[in-house]
Amino acid sequence: MPGYDDSHIEIKSKSEIESMRVSGQILDEILCELMEMAKPGISTWDLEKRARQLFKERSVTPAFLGYRDYPAALCTSINHEVVHGIPSPQRFVKSGDLLKIDAGVFHNGFYADAARTIPVGEVDDVSQKLIDVAKKALFAGVNMMQSGNRLGDISRKIQEVVEFAGFSVVREYTGHGIGRRLHESPQIPNFGKAGTGPRLREGMVFALEPMVNAGVWETEVMEDEWTVVTVDRKRSAHFEHTVALEPDGPCILTQA
Repeated sequence: MPGYDDSHIEIKSKSEIESMRVSGQILDEILCELMEMAKPGISTWDLEKRARQLFKERSVTPAFLGYRDYPAALCTSINHEVVHGIPSPQRFVKSGDLLKIDAGVFHNGFYADAARTIPVGEVDDVSQKLIDVAKKALFAGVNMMQSGNRLGDISRKIQEVVEFAGFSVVREYTGHGIGRRLHESPQIPNFGKAGTGPRLREGMVFALEPMVNAGVWETEVMEDEWTVVTVDRKRSAHFEHTVALEPDGPCILTQA
């Protein structure tokens, strides 16, 4: 990956990874409760309000609120919205929607970041396939996170899974390193060439997050300067986990 090599990627100690695991487990618990709330008729602001309560109850800091002036604790993106949708009291989800919830926590000096795509009520076959492929692509990328592999191996595997299914991967937005900062080096595109980029080493921690479009990969940003949408207005799915490379291989920190 141009501009990135091993010297830019922070290696975490075992104790630091354990701290991140705590952050990740808390985030997983919060996201699981929000997913249960994602029923037809609920507003995205209802989800935001409950998220803020959950952050407070668990004594953790929402990572997104105020980050680069972002106005909410959650990103809630619906259907053709790819990422960074802002919760609103006027935005209600309905049966058939694809709702993406993206959130992060900061706890004891470390961040965790994760996202889920939720089918609201009954969704059509293409939407369900989009969810399944995006999730499959994420775990395929996780499985490539092995000591001795290269960063491009992750990117290429995600791309292969998505494109084999007839979908496209968003190229303007990427996964990233994570730790004491929400976004660290390296950038991790969801497309690329196997065998390229820095070698993966134990102690690296990445937020892997394929964004998968039903149509073309190109996106644009709406007037609110945050919400990213597909240019053809076809649907998109998004999954993300924070993953540590441990002695036995990759370990998902944001999954119970």
